[in-house]
Amino acid sequence: MTGHPRPEMADVSAFSPSPPAPSPLSAGGDVAADALLAPWPLSPWPAPHGSRPNPLFAILPLSALAIGLVLLVAVAVILVLTRRGRLRMVGAGVSVDGDKPGAPASSCDSSARGSHNGRCYPAAGCIYGGRLGPLGLAVVQPRSQGAQVFTYRELERATDGFSEGNVLGRGAYGVVFRGRLGDGTPAAIKRLQLDLRRQGEREFRVEVDLLSRMHSPHLVGLLGYCADQSHRLLVFEFMPNGTLKSHLHPAAAVATEEAMTPPPPQGPLDWQTRLCIALDCARALEFLHEHTSPAVIHRDFNCSNVLLDHNYRARVSDFATAKVGSNKANGQVRTRVLGTTGYLAPEYASTGKLTTKSDVYSYGVVLLELLTGRVPVDTQRPPGQHVLVSWALPRLTNRERLVQMVDPALKGQFTVKDLVQVAAIAAMCVQTKAEYRPLMTDVVQSLIPIVKKSPVMSCSSTPARPLQHVVYMSPLKKQGSPAAKAP
Repeated sequence: MTGHPRPEMADVSAFSPSPPAPSPLSAGGDVAADALLAPWPLSPWPAPHGSRPNPLFAILPLSALAIGLVLLVAVAVILVLTRRGRLRMVGAGVSVDGDKPGAPASSCDSSARGSHNGRCYPAAGCIYGGRLGPLGLAVVQPRSQGAQVFTYRELERATDGFSEGNVLGRGAYGVVFRGRLGDGTPAAIKRLQLDLRRQGEREFRVEVDLLSRMHSPHLVGLLGYCADQSHRLLVFEFMPNGTLKSHLHPAAAVATEEAMTPPPPQGPLDWQTRLCIALDCARALEFLHEHTSPAVIHRDFNCSNVLLDHNYRARVSDFATAKVGSNKANGQVRTRVLGTTGYLAPEYASTGKLTTKSDVYSYGVVLLELLTGRVPVDTQRPPGQHVLVSWALPRLTNRERLVQMVDPALKGQFTVKDLVQVAAIAAMCVQTKAEYRPLMTDVVQSLIPIVKKSPVMSCSSTPARPLQHVVYMSPLKKQGSPAAKAP
């Protein structure tokens, strides 16, 4: 026992603790700095004594870095796609800032008045900017070549204080004044009257919404508008020859104050001029029905809303009651009945179902006025002749009776063949059933050969005002992007 030491006693020295390592904080100068700046190990937990490091602790930081990079790339892609989508929506006129219709815009710089985007008004705030308009479609701001924003004071100066001597006519929602803008441009300035139901406000919004986007040489041009405080005014191109009604029915126009003065004494409109007016009006409705998507229904097309320029070229105006049609197969919308007596299509007047064929019927009534010189409803005439359509429709297919019903001022200015062809177009347009009425495109194509027969003039040429193609976008589903064909 004394010659051999006990094993457990021999191993005690092997397990004796080693002297503690000097602390870097207590070391001198360079040693302390090196210890503080030394990199940390990849793993926060030291590997067990005498074993290999766990590879999991080396992989985790690299995996986290890779996942972070993937997430960063995904977020960047989402932001790019979202920005492109917002730009496309803005270009289509769809609201992207979540504003409600009629609510003030989230930001407005009043110094932008008169700029091409027309977003802001002094004392009136921003309206229509990036949200849905009264037609259920997104409102697009007028382009640089479109509507300009005016102050009330500017338009007051343009009309000499809205003097009675500058009154051109009075309508259901306001008074139209002759004016001259600051740059010398003649204009027709319509001052709207806001009633308790804010109907004038709706008219203002609808016309700005439509005319600032739709550009056709056959529609009256919107030069600008004013929404200064409680004032609502629309500034249109000045049509020196007034309305078609003032030429066909001058006494009726003056009696209803739609025209304050009768037209200049140039005599009644001749046959060729009437054909040109009929063709221009057909092209205007063709543009609204066929070259916008969804179609725009005028809803109050009549000879009071047909304006004549210095060359007696016709342009359609007054879109206060216009309605956007449906993209469905039948294309009808149900709405309250609005319009002028004598021009309303039977199915629309009885059921409130509105389609583009309702405008076709109204066009047929205007065409009958051009042929006969009669008003749509005249209670002063003998019984059976009060309503123009019911009196004229049986005569349109009888050659002898057709010649007798023509306006006496047109005697000798037309051939019977041309008269029969125009009467056939009118008879189709005023059919009682909407499905029997033609499309306005068919009316245009039927009138062009008749108009071109005249050796004196042709109305098939395009007016001087340049045509701009328009694609009318739906707020729910964007239509195709190719430009619409010219009317």
